[in-house]
Amino acid sequence: MAVDDSAYEALMQFLYRTPIGLVQTTLDGTIEMLNPMSSQLLMPLAHDGALENLFVVLDRVAPQLRQLVGGFAPASGVVCEGLRLDVDGGAQVLSLNMLKIDNTRLMAAVSDVTLETQREQERLAHRLSNAARTDALTRMPNRSAVLEQLRLVQEREPATDDGSGFAVLFMNCDRFRQVNDALGQRAGDQLLIMIADRIRSVLRPPTDRIGVHGGQLAARVGGDEFIVVLDGLRRPEDAESVAARLIATVGRGYTVQGHDVVCSVSVGIAWGGAALQEPDELLRDASIAMVEAKRAGGGRHVRFAQAMRERAARRSDIEADLRLALQEDQLFVVYQPVVALRADGSTDYSAGVEALVRWQHPLRGVVPPFEFIGIAEESGLIGPLGDFVLQRACTDFQSWRQSLGDGAPRLLAVNLSRAQLGQAGWSETVARILAQTGVEARQLQLEVTESLAAQDAQIQQRLHELKALGITLALDDFGTGYSSLASLHLLPVDTVKIDRSFVSQSESSEHHRVLIEATVKVAQSLGMSTVAEGIETTAQAEVVRALRCDKGQGYLYSKPLTSDALLTWLASHRTGG
Repeated sequence: MAVDDSAYEALMQFLYRTPIGLVQTTLDGTIEMLNPMSSQLLMPLAHDGALENLFVVLDRVAPQLRQLVGGFAPASGVVCEGLRLDVDGGAQVLSLNMLKIDNTRLMAAVSDVTLETQREQERLAHRLSNAARTDALTRMPNRSAVLEQLRLVQEREPATDDGSGFAVLFMNCDRFRQVNDALGQRAGDQLLIMIADRIRSVLRPPTDRIGVHGGQLAARVGGDEFIVVLDGLRRPEDAESVAARLIATVGRGYTVQGHDVVCSVSVGIAWGGAALQEPDELLRDASIAMVEAKRAGGGRHVRFAQAMRERAARRSDIEADLRLALQEDQLFVVYQPVVALRADGSTDYSAGVEALVRWQHPLRGVVPPFEFIGIAEESGLIGPLGDFVLQRACTDFQSWRQSLGDGAPRLLAVNLSRAQLGQAGWSETVARILAQTGVEARQLQLEVTESLAAQDAQIQQRLHELKALGITLALDDFGTGYSSLASLHLLPVDTVKIDRSFVSQSESSEHHRVLIEATVKVAQSLGMSTVAEGIETTAQAEVVRALRCDKGQGYLYSKPLTSDALLTWLASHRTGG
């Protein structure tokens, strides 16, 4: 019996001294027994310091407790476990476990989990911070991480000759959109992961942060755009050397879902020189230089210069004005006649016209196409711009047919952009415009450049969809792109337009005359017609006629004309020949 008394005494001492609060109550919450730790933990919650009923003490932080106990039907078991109780607005956090011992008693265990909760919150904040700074697809740092690292780099002394300079490389994939469109988003994502791995392979690890003594950071900042920060450089040429290696490595072929893919990159370089710049400004300058690299043909690197920023600002202004121009009907269409060079030496002035867009700016007057067409392509406006030209040209063409009858142009040529071909179902748009305007499909000729016609299978499919409507296709500026006479038969075109660079030298250069003649003969053998572009002199016209070009176009015959001026021009040549 003495042993039992001793064991009981030991148990009571353990319960008395344990660092966990223990409370025994009746089913209605009346406290029968509690140890000192429970008193210490519960006292801040007790009204007037009364620790008589546990439900009353905890009513402010756990009002549901009485209902939990009342709804617990079993004779014994766990009523609640790990219930968090915020004391003083979260300054202290308690954890409550409650056990139903039998049909008359409850046992509650209360512990202070404030430090544990704080650690959990810190771990969660750290995970959220990492997630907010990491690209989910490639697991590279993202734009936020780049800006953070650049700020840390800039806290050092300005760049000197001792290796404390740094550079930002802005990389953009040259043909990623075509790959994504042709193979699908899943293949595109797979390609981006491969590109990210190759970028990392060029740089010194670690590539996710810049160390105290310099380093190299690689990040994906959106879409097919990547950033590389190179710290600890002596001179800008060091950055160019790394850029060249990145271009060579990333530009090698890939195998994506069984398809061979080539995806080169254009790189813009901004040097973190002595003049302190905001990180966003550095990224902007590197991006501007990247655009210059793309405009120069892609697959190369360009270092930022101040003049580029001025050009970029001008392009931005033009883009904004062009968006407004599309909304406010500032664009209009002019038409350059295309004449038929008859075998008998006469000229048919009603053979056709080529539609060309012009812009009547409210302040700058008429803006030449070379100032805005490239910007329209870069900004994604070339699609709606091209659709506007097609709609307006078809409307004018049908109007001429109704007013002039057989004296009206017989063929309407309209330039076709990559953006239009990239639109799913664009052939349906063309069919709709033809139906709305009444123009017959055989009267419409869409012109594509060599580089566009020789593109991937998707582009070829879209071209065949257009031909299925009965439309003819012309290969524009032949001789300046990727195709050659040997591959001309592979292109789904009906007409070859010989570039003006050949025609302009046809009078004086036997070499160019031979090239024109060869093009005409190959085209004829394939059942294609030919048009000589850029004819400016009578001698040039005589040369291309002698070489049996079917049609001619150029300032010798007429400059591009408004619709009304074209009618006047046609009237003056109605008896032509």
